[in-house]
Amino acid sequence: MSKDAPITGDTVPTKYWHALDNGRIQCDVCPRFCKLLEGQRGLCFVRARQDDQIVLTTWGRSSGFCVDPIEKKPLNHFLPGTPVLSFGTAGCNLACKFCQNWDISKSRETDTLADQATPEVIARAAQRLGCASVAFTYNDPVIFLEYAVDVAEACHEQGIRTVAVTAGEICPEPRADFYRHMDAANVDLKGFTEDFYRKICGGELAPVLDTLKYLKHETDVWFEITTLLIPGENDSDGELDRMTRWVASELGVDVPIHFTAFHPDYKMLDKPRTPAATLIKARRIAMANGLRYAYTGNVHDEDGGSTYCHVCGERLIGRDWFELTAWNLTPEGTCASCGTPCAGRFQAAPGTWGSRRLPVRLKDFAVVEARVERASGLRIL
Repeated sequence: MSKDAPITGDTVPTKYWHALDNGRIQCDVCPRFCKLLEGQRGLCFVRARQDDQIVLTTWGRSSGFCVDPIEKKPLNHFLPGTPVLSFGTAGCNLACKFCQNWDISKSRETDTLADQATPEVIARAAQRLGCASVAFTYNDPVIFLEYAVDVAEACHEQGIRTVAVTAGEICPEPRADFYRHMDAANVDLKGFTEDFYRKICGGELAPVLDTLKYLKHETDVWFEITTLLIPGENDSDGELDRMTRWVASELGVDVPIHFTAFHPDYKMLDKPRTPAATLIKARRIAMANGLRYAYTGNVHDEDGGSTYCHVCGERLIGRDWFELTAWNLTPEGTCASCGTPCAGRFQAAPGTWGSRRLPVRLKDFAVVEARVERASGLRIL
């Protein structure tokens, strides 16, 4: 908890908190349960106590917007080939020593939030940019839940789907509220031991497993899993075997899992990059345990990045990095060779966005809209 920065910016009230007998107020969004005095912020930095309630201090503020390929989230079975408008805010409710977005997630400067946009502006921008979805990413959206939900509602009114990229550390009641507004998610399963979560991430494994089971058994949200493999920390054969056996038995064999390569960053500069052979091994273990869709990431591995029919072996979706190189799905999402369904959310034809990355300043977009409205006397819908 911090009291070193004044509470400024766009604040909105929140509802997931309760008062304690000792005069503190407990935030109930995530299992960290920060207990705050007046003026204090939680570890996430963006939720704070103000006027005897917990407020979100960054509603409408972003660290930046960018149009990405959906495969970069990574989501391989959700609208392949389509562009997604991605953004995050600042802060995080974990303390991962290996964080690869640490300049955003560990920021304690409101100057990081350089762009501003209302939910309606984001939804219209996504539509005009040709994006099929909007992703809450770069830092965990559970900490800016109220803003994410408002954006999701505006997006759905425009026919734009929503994606959460999250670590899954969230309590049951806000979790239900949050995922009721999401169409897809990628959940970081950072390791498969409580020791790893406690020492390396500053979090807990159990709530993440609960979130994964909740998504599978109590929602229609399409979700995939990502595990960043760190040499000597969470990449042993035994841990990978236990993890993928758990996924197969508790979530089902159709849940895609991505094994991605670590590079030295933040507080883990002493660790080497993950060898490609480690990712290939992890994929092999996952498939030996029955998982039908296991992928390698952050390395050039066209075989490990492609989707195959689990019955006849046909390459259903070829991928070279974020470029689609083959498409052998029918409009109904089945294998063109044998008719076996491929799990996922597919359009009749793939998108053509490719690997492009397009930074966007929505603050400028909103200014242009306002000028057009003033000049025309019409409200842009």
